[in-house]
Amino acid sequence: MTTHPAARALRATPEGLLWEPSERWVRGTAGDTTVVDSRHPVLVWEPRLPVPQYAFPREEVRTDLLRPAQSPPTGKHTGSTVFHDLEVAGGVRPNAAWTFPADDLAGHVAFEWFLRTDTGLDHWYEEEEEIFVHPRDPHTRVDAVPSSRHVQVGIDGTVVADTRTPVLLFETSLPVRYYIPRRDVRLDLFDATDHSTRCPYKGTAAPYWSWRGGAAVPPNIVWSYPDPLPAVAAIRGRLAFFNEAVDLTVDGERLRRPVTPFSAGLTV
Repeated sequence: MTTHPAARALRATPEGLLWEPSERWVRGTAGDTTVVDSRHPVLVWEPRLPVPQYAFPREEVRTDLLRPAQSPPTGKHTGSTVFHDLEVAGGVRPNAAWTFPADDLAGHVAFEWFLRTDTGLDHWYEEEEEIFVHPRDPHTRVDAVPSSRHVQVGIDGTVVADTRTPVLLFETSLPVRYYIPRRDVRLDLFDATDHSTRCPYKGTAAPYWSWRGGAAVPPNIVWSYPDPLPAVAAIRGRLAFFNEAVDLTVDGERLRRPVTPFSAGLTV
């Protein structure tokens, strides 16, 4: 009996890469040009990089648009030495693509992603859904679950949100985020900002809000997803706070402020 590729364990290379095949149809575009159209991508995890990247069989890449890199970077992508500039839409995107130095991944090409660097492709799609920032990790879950918990949010002794109808967002390796109906948040205590972020699991968060009070509180501490991806539609229009920088009380229990990858960026 042959094991289905998707059921196999992650494979490791001597270079320290982890990889596995994906069955998703992935496309990447630059301007009006489709540079990648792959039904046989592989996901690759580099050491010390918590999110995966895609690599694609060369025959599913517009390799005619790739040129040997004029100034290949050093020390990037786990010892990769073969980089390519991308010539497309009348311009050159330096070091837009590379190959991993691993026999397992010979014949595959990887690309930088838009908004992570200035050299990546403009848009990426899994099936018919656009994705942002990085590929979605099949070993990560993101679940938006309606709840009847009593959630209160405090800043500098002031209760700024109080609800019994939150949506709890559970995301692998991150603390629970509590998405609160707008009516239950004291938005009169905050100022909207033009800050926005993108997430491959949730979509585009905008606007953000900053605390108007005098306490030492990081900016852009509140956010909302007005049009989230279908998988987390339950958070639409609700507001969430960074647990790392506010006082959260859930069902009468004061929660500790967690330390997460976002903590370093939450500075006053």
